[in-house]
Amino acid sequence: MMIAKQTQPEPKNLISSEKMESFIKRIDFKKGEGLVPVITQDTRTKDVLMLAYANEEALRLSFSTGVAHYWSRSRRALWKKGETSGHVQNIRLIDTDCDSDALLYLVDQIGVACHRGTWSCFDSVSEEHERAKP
Repeated sequence: MMIAKQTQPEPKNLISSEKMESFIKRIDFKKGEGLVPVITQDTRTKDVLMLAYANEEALRLSFSTGVAHYWSRSRRALWKKGETSGHVQNIRLIDTDCDSDALLYLVDQIGVACHRGTWSCFDSVSEEHERAKP
């Protein structure tokens, strides 16, 4: 018996071109020397999956394709999440914080988010420090 890989259709064109341009103009890329931090959260579980960075081009691609794009600071290159691993992040919402210098991507995560093969980049607990729980 063959089991099909469960995927969700890739969303396209999250908002109109006019709204995208208006949103992007509000973002303060200068403060971070062309980059803004992006917090990525899963829509279903509400887990914070990762923290990455986006430049203006990555943000435009994220809006226009509906798939999360980032700027890799170590490789100094654009990065489409899941391009090699297949662990795609289909964007449902892009929002900004009150200062317009950080972004939130709400995504439908396909597979794992972390390059270590874990669901989230925030799921490790060291032996010396337990995760703080309310």
